[in-house]
Amino acid sequence: MRKTLFGYTLLFLTTLVLGSCSKFSKLQKEGTLEQKYEAALQYYKKADYYHAGLLFEEITPLLNGKDARQAELAQFYNAYCNFKQANYNMSQFLFKNFYETFQRSEYAQESLYMHAYSLYKDSPNFNLDQTSTLTAIAALQDFINTYPESAFREECTGLILELRDKLEKKAYEKAKLYYQTSEANIANFRSAVVTINNYQKEFPDSKYNEELSYLRVDAQYKLAKLSFAEKQKERYQDVNKYYLAFLDKYPKSKFVRQAERFYESTQKELATILDAEKAAKEAIPSNTGKLSTPSSTTPQNK
Repeated sequence: MRKTLFGYTLLFLTTLVLGSCSKFSKLQKEGTLEQKYEAALQYYKKADYYHAGLLFEEITPLLNGKDARQAELAQFYNAYCNFKQANYNMSQFLFKNFYETFQRSEYAQESLYMHAYSLYKDSPNFNLDQTSTLTAIAALQDFINTYPESAFREECTGLILELRDKLEKKAYEKAKLYYQTSEANIANFRSAVVTINNYQKEFPDSKYNEELSYLRVDAQYKLAKLSFAEKQKERYQDVNKYYLAFLDKYPKSKFVRQAERFYESTQKELATILDAEKAAKEAIPSNTGKLSTPSSTTPQNK
């Protein structure tokens, strides 16, 4: 009995779907412009964004030059149909196009916001290329500048902070990657230090700066340790500089003890270098003798 009931239900749903598809296909082939517009609105109200989008996309170019209001709404709803289906790259384009075409529309502000919000939604995970994230931040800031009193302003500010957090994490992972893959590799240790310096300039208030400040001490010590003798003194002095900066800003950090070990080892290395420099100077003989000049003779008059 259950199997029979299930079979009837499945048959009914299949018939319903096929009938709906047949009805939609007939509308696409034989419907008038007005019928397609009205049907697209009905599909949109029912949250059937797929069929609504197909119709809006078809009729939008046909409405231009005929009914200005319908052309405006068709473009606006078509952008939303793409957004609702997570076609964010297309929706950001359509919303921006709507804004540029209908700047006096009651939906202009919302369209510019949705353009920026679509870019935000299209921003990838932090471990991927962040070019589109930068584009989204610029678009959100542009919206705030264009509509400083907008109800969307506060939300845009929050979205910008969220995207900047993503950029922070991307840069943080990049800095750590140099450090983690720099086993006995002087180039990578140098890159780790440079990357951390750049990171702290770009994100001075980042929550990752405490750990990175410690890693900079670590990487700089290992860089100095692997350097040629003529470079070591300067690079060990940089270890001191980075350690003191770390200790000054994070005196209670959980990394203090580890940093102190690098600092203490650095003092021993510098003492050895200074002793070697002193011994080298003492080994050079000092020339205290005076230069003698040949005596000049005055010719006698014959």
